[in-house]
Amino acid sequence: MQTDHSYDLTEPEGKNFDPEFDPDLTPKEMLKMGVFGGKYMTDCKAEFPRDWFTEAKLCSDRHDPKLNYFKVNAGKSLSYWRKKGWINEKYDPRGWFQWYCRYYRGRRLKDEDERQIRRWKQIRRHIAQLAKNCTPGDLSCRPKQRQTILHWAYDPRNI
Repeated sequence: MQTDHSYDLTEPEGKNFDPEFDPDLTPKEMLKMGVFGGKYMTDCKAEFPRDWFTEAKLCSDRHDPKLNYFKVNAGKSLSYWRKKGWINEKYDPRGWFQWYCRYYRGRRLKDEDERQIRRWKQIRRHIAQLAKNCTPGDLSCRPKQRQTILHWAYDPRNI
């Protein structure tokens, strides 16, 4: 998906995040829990630490919602994201999670980081809906919304 791409890691892995960005989960934790039907990272493992994938729920053949933590399909296609203008093809052609993985590793891109952090903060509306409509700790309430929250590094088990 992205050839001859390189970037500098200017911060230590998992450290020195923007004060406005405080995700609950690391990329490794997200992959272990089950995100994106297991398909998202299957062709770019070499870019990221090997240990991220030791317990990851992945499927190189196809998107399989049963691999998601909540066993539901909660995402849109990459083509949908492109049509909406949510993908920055120059930096992260796979979208937010690719940006987060690279940010977590230590890459910093001021304007792109600000854009993606704004998008991450907007997901809080889903957390508010869960808090309003679900009994705390009832993981069966609104599983698609919970899976969406997980896709954005919020921990839906804590709501």
